[in-house]
Amino acid sequence: MVAVTDVLMSPVVLAVVSIAFFSLQFLRAHGSELLLSCGSNGTVDADGRRWIGDMATGGNFTLSSPGLAAPLARKNNSDEIFRPVYSSARLFNTATWYTISVLPGSYCVRLHFFPSTYGNFSANNSVFDVTAHYYKLVSKFNVSEEIVWRNSVSNSVINAVVKEYFIVVDAGGLKIEFDPSPGSFAFVNAIEVMLTPDNLFNDTVRKVGSAGMQLPLGLKDRGVETMYRLNIGGPALESASDQYLHRPWYTDEAFMFSTNAAQTVSNASSIMYVSSNDSSIAPINVYETARIMGNNMVVDKRFNVSWRFYVHPNFDYLVRLHFCELVYDKPSQRIFKIYINNKTAAENYDVYARAGGINKAYHEDFFDNLTQQPDSLWLQLGADSITSASGTDALLNGLEIFKLSRNGNLAYVLGHIDIGTQRDSSKAGKKKELWEEVGIGSASFVALTSVVLASWCYIKKKRKAVKKEAPPGWHPLVLHEAMKSTTDARAASKSSLTRNASSIGHMMGRRFSIAEIRAATKNFDESLVIGTGGFGKVYKGEIDEDTTVAIKRANTLCGQGLKEFETEIEMLSKLRHRHLVAMIGYCEEQKEMILVYEYMAKGTLRSHLYGSGLPPLTWKQRIDACIGAARGLHYLHTGADRCIIHRDVKTTNILLDDNFVAKIADFGLSKTGPTLDQTHVSTAVRGSFGYLDPEYFRRQQLTQKSDVYSFGVVLFEVACARPVIDPTLPKDQINLAEWAMRWQRQRSLEAIMDPRLDGDFSSESLKKFGEIAEKCLADDGRSRPSMGEVLWHLEYVLQLHDAYKRNVDSESFGSGELGFDDMSFSLPHIREGEEEHHSKPSSIREEPDT
Repeated sequence: MVAVTDVLMSPVVLAVVSIAFFSLQFLRAHGSELLLSCGSNGTVDADGRRWIGDMATGGNFTLSSPGLAAPLARKNNSDEIFRPVYSSARLFNTATWYTISVLPGSYCVRLHFFPSTYGNFSANNSVFDVTAHYYKLVSKFNVSEEIVWRNSVSNSVINAVVKEYFIVVDAGGLKIEFDPSPGSFAFVNAIEVMLTPDNLFNDTVRKVGSAGMQLPLGLKDRGVETMYRLNIGGPALESASDQYLHRPWYTDEAFMFSTNAAQTVSNASSIMYVSSNDSSIAPINVYETARIMGNNMVVDKRFNVSWRFYVHPNFDYLVRLHFCELVYDKPSQRIFKIYINNKTAAENYDVYARAGGINKAYHEDFFDNLTQQPDSLWLQLGADSITSASGTDALLNGLEIFKLSRNGNLAYVLGHIDIGTQRDSSKAGKKKELWEEVGIGSASFVALTSVVLASWCYIKKKRKAVKKEAPPGWHPLVLHEAMKSTTDARAASKSSLTRNASSIGHMMGRRFSIAEIRAATKNFDESLVIGTGGFGKVYKGEIDEDTTVAIKRANTLCGQGLKEFETEIEMLSKLRHRHLVAMIGYCEEQKEMILVYEYMAKGTLRSHLYGSGLPPLTWKQRIDACIGAARGLHYLHTGADRCIIHRDVKTTNILLDDNFVAKIADFGLSKTGPTLDQTHVSTAVRGSFGYLDPEYFRRQQLTQKSDVYSFGVVLFEVACARPVIDPTLPKDQINLAEWAMRWQRQRSLEAIMDPRLDGDFSSESLKKFGEIAEKCLADDGRSRPSMGEVLWHLEYVLQLHDAYKRNVDSESFGSGELGFDDMSFSLPHIREGEEEHHSKPSSIREEPDT
C-alpha cells in the first residue's frame, strides 16, 4: 500500500501544487489571467497590455469548435485604445464555448464587441446569447442596439461595447459560451479574465430604506454586472489609472438632473485611503475631485442634487458611493442625507466623521431592488434639516452601480425599444436579408401580427353574442390567458366577450373560411412567407382569384407583446383613411387567428432608400411619399374624435402600394393624445432609437409633436438615403439627425444628399425641404410645426420641383422664404378625403388632382 505522504511528496503532485501556487501569486500580483484577442494569431498590444490571439497554441484555454476567424473588412473607426484587438473577431454559427483553466476564486470577465464587417459578415446582423459559468449574461443580444441604447441614456457617442462581469468560479474552471439565435451568428472581439482582489465585494451591505440594516447578499452565488462607473465632478479616467483591474471611469454630467445644482471641488495632494485594502477598490484619482452643493443660495432644505440612471427593471442593484472630504477639517460641517430611488439610504451622513479626517478616501455600498416597471435608478443627496451643520451641503466623489443576477440570470433584452437601424447586408446574410426585403409588401407588418391573437377570441364569440352596446374599452382575453389554449381562455371570460364580440367583429370586415386562407397561401407554403416575428408569420396570398393580400397567421402560444395587439385592433377598428394601411378581414376557424390586410406591393419606404438594391426613388417620388405619410399622420392627429399619436413613425412603417402611394402602418404603439385641458400624456418611452423625440425621452411626456420630430428624421432619411443610426460610421456621423442638422444649419444639405439623385432636383425645393425637416427637429416641442403645417409646406416643395421640371420661370412661383412663423394665411382643417382640395398659399398655383 502506498503511503499518503509518498503520494503528496511525489514529483508530479509537487509540480502541480507549485504551478498552482505560483500562478495564484502571479494573478494576485498582476491581476490579469488571460487577455484574448479573438480571431487573431500571435500577440497585439492594446490598452498598455499584451493580448494573445485565440488562434495561438499553448495557452491555458481551449475552444470547443473553431468557428470563423475573420479580419475587419473596412476601416477601423473604433476607440484608439482598443483598435488593435478590434481588427479581428471570431464568429460562431453554432453554440461554441471557450474553456479557460483558472484557479477557484472571484474573477472579472470583460467581453469586447465592435460591430463592423468581418470578412463577408456584418456584425450588425448578429443576435446571440452568452453564458459564463452557469450565468446567463446576455440574451438575444444585438451589439448595435446596445450601442444605441447606451448613447441615448448617457448622451455620449461610443461605437463599441465592453460588458463587464464579476463571477465566482469553482474548481471546474471558467466556461464562456456563445450561442447564436436561429439563422444568425455570434461574434466576439476580445475577452479579459482577471482575478479580483478578495475585498472587492463584501457579503453584507446596507439595505436602502431599512434604517441602516445590514443585508447578506450571498454574492458567492450571484453574478454581478457593471452598469455605471463614474468619476463624480472630475474628468474621465482611462483604464491605465487602475493598476488592479484596468477599469475606466466616466464623467457624470450627462446623468445629472441639473448641473447647476452643484459645484466641483478638487484636491490633488495628501489623499490617503482609510484602509490600505481600499487601494484596490478605486484609484486615488477618483477621490481628488467631488461635487458639492456648496449652499448655492438654497434656502429650501428639501433641495437635492440628483442623478438619474437608466437601468434594467426587475433586478437587484448594488450602489457603491465613494467619499473623501476635501474641504472641511473638522466634523459636523457637512451633514446630509442620501436617497436612492426616493428611499432614505443614510441620514446624518458626515464624511469627515466616518473617514476619521480630511483627505481620507473610503467607499460605502447600498442595496436596492427594482420592480418590473421602473427603468430608472435615482441617486439624490440633500441637506439634513434636523442637524446643526453650518450649511445645506453634500458631497460625492465617485459612483458605481452593479446589477445582481436573479436565479442565475443577468440578461435583459432591449426589444421594447427598436433600434430602427437598417443593418448592413453581407453575402452570408443575403438569403436572410432577401427574405426580409423581398417581403417588402408586408415586411413592416411584423408587429401587426398581434391583432390576430386578440381578434380571434372575439370573433369566435360573435355567433353566440347577445347584441348589447359595447363598452368604450376593449380588452382581449388573451392578454390574461396568453399561455393557455384559446378554448380555455374564451371560457374564462365568456360574459365580457359576449358584450364586445359583435361590435369588434363588425369592424373587422370580411370573414374568411380557413379553406379560403389555405387556398390563398397554398396551405401556408413557406415560400410565400414575406415577414415573420415573435407573433407568427406573414404570407403573400391571393383571394378572389386576382386580389393579392397580406395574411397574418398568429402563433397562438406566444404571450409576448399582447398589449400591442390590443392597441392595434383598437386603432384599426376606428381608423379609415386612404393613407393608412387597411385591414380586409379575418379568419377564426380551427383555432386559427388570422387577419388579412391589403398588400403593399412596393414594400417599405426604407427598402427603396437603401439596403435592398432596389432602384432609387426619384426626388418627386420621395416628396410624394412624404406627402402621403404626412396626410396619414395629419388624419391621426386631427381626424379622429381624439388625437391619436402614432409613436413609432419611421421609414419601415411607411409602406408603398403599386403606384408608390404611401400609407402609414403599425399602430401597436399608438396612444390616444391629450384632451383639450391637457398639454401632454405621461407615459413610458416607446419607439425606435434614432427617431425618438428627445424631449419625450427625457420627460416621458408624449405629445403630437413627438410624431413631428420622428417625421423630421424621416425627411432627412429620405434626402440622405442612409440609416438613422449607423455605429460603423465615424462618431460625428453615427446619428443621422444630428449629422444632417449640422449641414442643414449651414444651408449645405445638398452636400450629403443621396448621390443617386444626380442633381435631378430643384435646389429651391431642397432648400424648403431642409427647412421643414429642421423645424420638425426643434429641441422645444412647442417650436415644431403641426403635421398640417408640415403637409402644407411639403406640397409647396412639390410645386417648386414640378415648376423646375417644367422649366417654368421660378419668379412666377416666388422664391422668397416660406417660414413657419411668418405665414399670411390660415391653415385649413383637413378632413378625410379633403387632403387634395384644401386651399394653398396664394403664391402656389393650384394643380389638378392626380
